[in-house]
Amino acid sequence: MAIQKIRIYGDPCLKAHAERVEYFDQSLRSLARDMGETMYANRGIGLAASQIGVNLRVFVMDLDWVDEENGEQVARRNLRVFANPEIVEEASEDEAIPEACLSLPDLEGEVFRPVWVKLRWQDEAGRFHEEKMEGLRGRCVQHEGDHLDGILFIDRMPFAQRRLLAGKLQALKKTHAQAAAV
Repeated sequence: MAIQKIRIYGDPCLKAHAERVEYFDQSLRSLARDMGETMYANRGIGLAASQIGVNLRVFVMDLDWVDEENGEQVARRNLRVFANPEIVEEASEDEAIPEACLSLPDLEGEVFRPVWVKLRWQDEAGRFHEEKMEGLRGRCVQHEGDHLDGILFIDRMPFAQRRLLAGKLQALKKTHAQAAAV
């Protein structure tokens, strides 16, 4: 398993629309393992393939491992793999909650999203699933699913709120440009 480099704001792969997963083979399982290890190493709860430069409609999520005991994170890992996810139903009620992202380090912003969604997806073996998700689970699948369409959480923020982050966003773009030049 290999920890991958997380792409930072300004990287064009974060704005790309990902391709459907067609093959549910060992390469997909390896990708999912690498994505999980990358997510854990960066203390995240979700990671889309586009965030490591892979243009496939797949993301991983684990909300169970962030439980804390005595101030330490407990490694009860329960990695879930979502290939070709699609929201088939959503609540009419929205809720604003602060979000953050591994591709936008040190940034946070309030985003309105439906309070629940019904998601259909395939697992790493190609089996279909459908589940109603609410709370943090529902928010996370919406956030990661957006990545697969080239949408970042800041794109969902009101313009006035996003404008307040302009300086930090410019700094991230500059950091990305310098890293890409190396």
